[in-house]
Amino acid sequence: MTRQTIRKILINGCTIGGDQLALIAGPCLVEDEETTYDIAARLRDITAQLNMPFLFKASYDKANRTAITSERGPGWQNGLLTLAKAANRAQVPVISDVHEVAQIGAVAEVLDMLQVPAFLCRQTDLLVAAGESSLPVNIKKGQFMAPDDMRFAIEKVTSTGNQDVTVTERGTTFGYHNLVVDMRALLIMRGFGYPVIFDATHSVQLPGGAGGASGGQRDLAPALAAAAVAVGVDAVFLEVHPDPDNAPCDGPNMLPLDTIPQLLERLLAIRAAAQQTTGD
Repeated sequence: MTRQTIRKILINGCTIGGDQLALIAGPCLVEDEETTYDIAARLRDITAQLNMPFLFKASYDKANRTAITSERGPGWQNGLLTLAKAANRAQVPVISDVHEVAQIGAVAEVLDMLQVPAFLCRQTDLLVAAGESSLPVNIKKGQFMAPDDMRFAIEKVTSTGNQDVTVTERGTTFGYHNLVVDMRALLIMRGFGYPVIFDATHSVQLPGGAGGASGGQRDLAPALAAAAVAVGVDAVFLEVHPDPDNAPCDGPNMLPLDTIPQLLERLLAIRAAAQQTTGD
């Protein structure tokens, strides 16, 4: 892999794009405060033991669910308040999806990083408003996007003067109800000079493949994460839950929380071996 100078993004004590592999992880959706706090605190402790930068992720509102009857949370304002309380108690930096320009002012007071969802990665007004918040911005690559076209999404954010941008690979649509990951995309997007994150659990999602909800193949997520780390990424994104099969959303692709320490140890070992080989 060619040596590439990558911008370092500092997010309230968490660095993405530095010498260490970072972790973005948490449940798909904010539930009650205790559950959200418990997951954040557990991930905080795991990553502290492994000396990994950590950013907690949970959606305060799932505005892009498959069906009108799908669980989307307690309402965006209540969800944001619950997320704020849990993250403050756990003392972790936090990222969440923002779906509307009108919400950015409120969420910027709570979040340490904004995330533009994959379905909205071409929405100019949203990207510009996210950049104008002055917070770091993570743009998830749309399932319909070529990796080289993501430079235009990045430019929409950086046009505001905000250079703290990361981009996330989460798989590409392959026919109906399926995604595939092209590992070349990681290198293509890393060539822009901004940190690249690999979303291992959304990459094994089967969109709409469970009859009004998304299915998933969580057993394949660790293999994809290992491959991405070997290719070269700056962070790994994992949705995790103590009991994925009974989680309110994304259960089929979320990883059980108790499997995360072993997975992270494996990923760190792969990264160390790759760095020895490439000199990065």
